[in-house]
Amino acid sequence: MFPEYRDLISRLKSSDLHFARLFESHNQLDQDIKNMEAHLKPATREEIETLKKKKLMLKDELYVILKKAEAAKT
Repeated sequence: MFPEYRDLISRLKSSDLHFARLFESHNQLDQDIKNMEAHLKPATREEIETLKKKKLMLKDELYVILKKAEAAKT
C-alpha cells in the first residue's frame, strides 16, 4: 500500500500512534478478508463486502494523513 510513501509510513508508524493504529487495523482487515475469501474463515458475501468498505475507508484516512505529513515536510 502506497509504495511511494514507504519511508514516510515507517516514520509515522513509529511517531504517530493514531496512524499506527489505523495502519494495523487496515492490515488486519486485509488479512481477515483474504482468509474469508479463501474459505479459511466463515463469512457471507455481505460480510466480506462490508469489511472491504471499512478497509477502503481506512486506506482513504491513511492517505489523507500521509498527504498532510508530506506537505508539512516541504
